[in-house]
Amino acid sequence: ATSRATITVQDILTISQWQPEAQHGYHCLSCCRVFPTLWSVKTHIQHSSQEGYSCNVFYCRLKALWVKEGKAQEAAAPRV
Repeated sequence: ATSRATITVQDILTISQWQPEAQHGYHCLSCCRVFPTLWSVKTHIQHSSQEGYSCNVFYCRLKALWVKEGKAQEAAAPRV
């Protein structure tokens, strides 16, 4: 069973660093829509399925990959 990842504001900010500097708001990396505030993009992600988008699934999968990658890096790190 897979656990549902919780998307945080910090996650959204980290992902937004992959994009060119946002001059008109925050982009949802999944659907490319632009939102005026960080809160509004977070709300969009949480309720995207009601709007016909799968952005929440995208961000949850992305976060799960980050967690998996972090665990793999910890396991590969040399022990002191």
